[in-house]
Amino acid sequence: MATGQLFSRTTQALLYNYKQLPIQQMLDFDFISRRETPSVAGIINPGSEGFQKTFFGQQEIVIPVHATIEAACAAHPTADVFINFASHRSAGGSSMSALKQATIRVVVVIAEGVAESDTKQLIAYARANNKVVIGPGSVGGIQAGAFKIGDAAGTIDNIIHCKLYRPGSVGFVSKSGEIFNELCNSIARVTDGIYEGIAIGGDDCPGSTLSDHVLRFNNIPQIKIIVVLGEHDGCDEYSIVEALKQGKVSKPVVAWVRETCARPFKSEAQFGDAGDKSGFELEAAQAKNQALRDAGAVVPTSYQTFEAALKETFDKLVEEGKITPVKEITPPPIPEDLSSAIKSGKVRAPTHIISTISDERGEDQCYGGVSMSTIIEKGYGVGGVISLLWFKRSLPHYCTQFIEMCIMLCADHGPCASGAHNTIVTARAGKDLISCLVSGLLTIGPRFGGAIDDAARYFKDAHDRGLTPYEFVEGMKKKGIRVPGIGHRVKNRDRKDKRVELLQKFARTHFPCVKYMEYAVEVEAYTLSKAKNLILNVDGAIGSIFLDLFAGSGMFSEQEIDEIVEIGYLNGFFVLARSIGLIGHTFDQKRLKQPLYRHPWEDVVYTT
Repeated sequence: MATGQLFSRTTQALLYNYKQLPIQQMLDFDFISRRETPSVAGIINPGSEGFQKTFFGQQEIVIPVHATIEAACAAHPTADVFINFASHRSAGGSSMSALKQATIRVVVVIAEGVAESDTKQLIAYARANNKVVIGPGSVGGIQAGAFKIGDAAGTIDNIIHCKLYRPGSVGFVSKSGEIFNELCNSIARVTDGIYEGIAIGGDDCPGSTLSDHVLRFNNIPQIKIIVVLGEHDGCDEYSIVEALKQGKVSKPVVAWVRETCARPFKSEAQFGDAGDKSGFELEAAQAKNQALRDAGAVVPTSYQTFEAALKETFDKLVEEGKITPVKEITPPPIPEDLSSAIKSGKVRAPTHIISTISDERGEDQCYGGVSMSTIIEKGYGVGGVISLLWFKRSLPHYCTQFIEMCIMLCADHGPCASGAHNTIVTARAGKDLISCLVSGLLTIGPRFGGAIDDAARYFKDAHDRGLTPYEFVEGMKKKGIRVPGIGHRVKNRDRKDKRVELLQKFARTHFPCVKYMEYAVEVEAYTLSKAKNLILNVDGAIGSIFLDLFAGSGMFSEQEIDEIVEIGYLNGFFVLARSIGLIGHTFDQKRLKQPLYRHPWEDVVYTT
């Protein structure tokens, strides 16, 4: 066990298991204590690496995250405190791993209920190697104005109230983490504050004892008074009694052993903390308090008079010139987090993203203002969800049926289409699903599946201007522009695309008006007079029929229709639909365990 000061203003720690709040509390303490460097050197999050953002005052910093204890210690050789937030099941093993690192001097175990056999092994190793274990079941500790462990002493407001941002004259050790914060307040009210405070933890077998820290405090020159808060269980307080009798503790000790109700119990009874049990007379709080009093410690008559006894002791030392009270300083204010400042109405800040299509903040997520429950209960289907998320309105049933029909008919067009081919080659190269999907989607454009918007744009413009099919087609020819939505590499006049026929049949049956579709059919009749493969393809059919959907539903203005086409909504249907097929091709190739594809050289014309 160390015989002097454990921490300083340059002490840095490694935290095991990422816990955002304790880390930020430690860094906020550093800031108000005017430390030059953050006290958290690194985080150990088993199995993951990277960086974690947090604040050091107003500055946003990144803290390295390491996958193992060994890697963290190697990366941060000056960090000699290990704060373990692991559960009671794994805290023993991870703490021992930390103790075995040459750079680690102090291990703090936060979890309660660690197996006693594990704790005893930690104690034995620490004593044999002159290291310190605080806990298990500890909230940690604090050296005022220098270093804070995790949640010790509570919130920043409490730390400021207790004047822990600068050192005082009191060394304080407690078993109870529950009462630790309360005593910090009491000490600050009647003295010049704490120099160092430690909560050893409430487990039956603590890594370091009350007496260990009392003896250590006696060797720290800055500590003038030692305050001890014991419990009725265990015998550790009697070690302090012996140290007082033997003169090993020369500084005034103000002590109190709580749970004085233990004496009436004939058998053990569980109290609040993990180690609190009433027991034998030797363990009774009253007996301990009397023994401490007899050994020379200042022991109040009750917990309620504890502050008065401490104040009297402190004031006497001041009168004798043994304590020069610390001059008060004003700590720098902690910048308030933006989220809490906005919530309290203190500031207003511009948002960075606008969303009008969905809202997940309530208990029932909404699409386009319609709750998820309603969507399911009323059977909106995929088409209905698309209408809410893409068009921000609930379209009539025939419209959502048409949307679903387009998705079904365009989901795939065989392995020879350029998108599917790319996906198949990528899948056979052993790439992941996303890579395979994206490689296929990247082929979508003016020549493959990406002509729906252009077809709709040109058909609408020509129809609305009253152009005849002849004027439209010949005008496009003079401009050197192919008519989007017309022509197919495989289908022709004698072998038309069945998908187009199905879409047109549905529109004629269900749509109130199909003027744009019929105009596209008239254009097809003219182009077929030029060549038999210049048929209305699926892009042209979808583009023209969607124009009729928008116009015939009465739910879109002319400006909205033009904007939809301009933004690229209609190509989105092909992208959405074909993604289904591309994913299918990916799974198909992987299921078949197809080898790497290499194009046959017989299918290549080599020229110079």
